[in-house]
Amino acid sequence: MKTADGDSVIPFVMFDWITGFLEESGYFGIFLLMALENIFPPIPSELIMPLAGYNAARGQINPVGAVAAGTIGSIVGALPWYFLGRVFGYRRLRQLAEKHGRWVTVSPDDLDKARKWFERHCGKMVLLGRLVPTIRTLISIPAGVAEMNFGRFILLTAIGTVIWTGALTALGYVLEDHYDLVGEYLDPVSTGIVIILAGTYLYRVITHGRGSRTSES
Repeated sequence: MKTADGDSVIPFVMFDWITGFLEESGYFGIFLLMALENIFPPIPSELIMPLAGYNAARGQINPVGAVAAGTIGSIVGALPWYFLGRVFGYRRLRQLAEKHGRWVTVSPDDLDKARKWFERHCGKMVLLGRLVPTIRTLISIPAGVAEMNFGRFILLTAIGTVIWTGALTALGYVLEDHYDLVGEYLDPVSTGIVIILAGTYLYRVITHGRGSRTSES
């Protein structure tokens, strides 16, 4: 993303391409980029939807249509991760924990407890997860592994996504020429979440099994 001072948050060539692509393709472009953002996020929704809001403020598209296109794209993009989790399944995940507990960073017992917890709170997790950068994409996997009801998954994903895309579109609509500020403020949040997740994973890999060894001694 290009700031007013010329500082580049994402490569300017990509930013320029996204701008031109959305201006030419309209609703289909919003749908396509939001679907891709959920499958493999090369382009953050924090840029796509504010830019769609900016185009709506200029009268190029309807803001309601932009939110609808972004929401449908996000739902379509969430499906591959959901079905991946469903196909892989809990049994395989448990076997993986038994054989490679250190790298999975959880034991089979931990998975059993996590599954019971997720089954009780999966609705809240999916709904709220769609409002958090980075987690938006990842939350579909445990929902699939837990075999969450497909209709319920779609409904909660849609509700959370409407809120997310609607808020970003509204910000872009209100800010107009300064719509890129949305990404500037949300980018550090996304980066922080990735760092926390990576740090937590490394810590669990390093400390795996220490508790059990201490209790045995």
